[in-house]
Amino acid sequence: MALETLQFGLDTFGDVNARPDGALAPYDEVLRNVVAQGVLADQVGIDAFGIGEHHRDDFAVSAPEVVLAAIAARTDRIGLGSAVTVLSSDDPVRVYERFATLDGISSGRAEITLGRGSFTESFPLFGFDLSDYERLFSEKLDLFAALRPEGPVSWQGTHRPPLEVDGIYPKSMRGSIPVWVGVGGSPESVVRAARYDFPMMLAIIGGDPARFRPYIDLYRKALADLGRPQLPVGVHSPGFVADTDEAAREQLFPHFKRARDRIGRDRGWGPVSKDQFLDDIAHGAMHVGSPETVARKIARTVRSLGVDRFDLKYSYGTMPHDQLMHGIELFGTRVVPLVREMLAG
Repeated sequence: MALETLQFGLDTFGDVNARPDGALAPYDEVLRNVVAQGVLADQVGIDAFGIGEHHRDDFAVSAPEVVLAAIAARTDRIGLGSAVTVLSSDDPVRVYERFATLDGISSGRAEITLGRGSFTESFPLFGFDLSDYERLFSEKLDLFAALRPEGPVSWQGTHRPPLEVDGIYPKSMRGSIPVWVGVGGSPESVVRAARYDFPMMLAIIGGDPARFRPYIDLYRKALADLGRPQLPVGVHSPGFVADTDEAAREQLFPHFKRARDRIGRDRGWGPVSKDQFLDDIAHGAMHVGSPETVARKIARTVRSLGVDRFDLKYSYGTMPHDQLMHGIELFGTRVVPLVREMLAG
């Protein structure tokens, strides 16, 4: 980690917001809210803004590139990317074309984070068999790596006919779009990211962040063993910033519980308790609290892992738009400067 190049990002999945009266906002309103949040992130100096892809009724964004393009038209400097693009159920050529288009619209600010996603609704939606989960990602990542230099492509696999083309269009402004691979903690995924020369974005959504250090060490060792230069490593982790610790906890918990319990019913987890929530804030992956509290925890995470970028997944469930906007403002104007001071000290 070099302090002068350390970057800070904000990620959202476009969760459906609650209005002040408690009613859920319609999808069009949520999409406009996400655009406003990205514009504010640019205004307060955040380095990158990421939008995830989902195909469920509790999220509004199924086409992140379209929303990112709307943000690009109203911003000047912030990097714009996915968090993540579910490559397994998409077409690598179309993914690259869409982001090359975004790169042109944004004057060279597009980036991509590729992953398998933690939800599986896109597989039946687009006609893929979940039994091919691993093979689809592996082969499509291989094809995407072949597309990345933006030159002639000669590729063949088992999930689609061979591809022989002189190039794909449009070309990006920089000759290649920055690409991360999202990793959830599988050693095989870590080594694969190194093998393809992709920077690694480590999703830490549970447990003490420091326990993920072996995955970062493995990634760096794999690059060294392959004779490759070291590449950036980032962390994506959930959190929320409010004026005080108590306000952050009390504002977040009902929305956290609503979303977490719904996912839990699908996956066989029990309801989450307030004590579990508070324990995860104190000892786990949740970066929640006042600007000072969140800054201390982020500084500890960055220092213990030695990462080059920290992305805060700032939205959770039905949190109202105004609370998210205030959290973004606090993150950019107070948390990030505090983290830099703490790390410099």
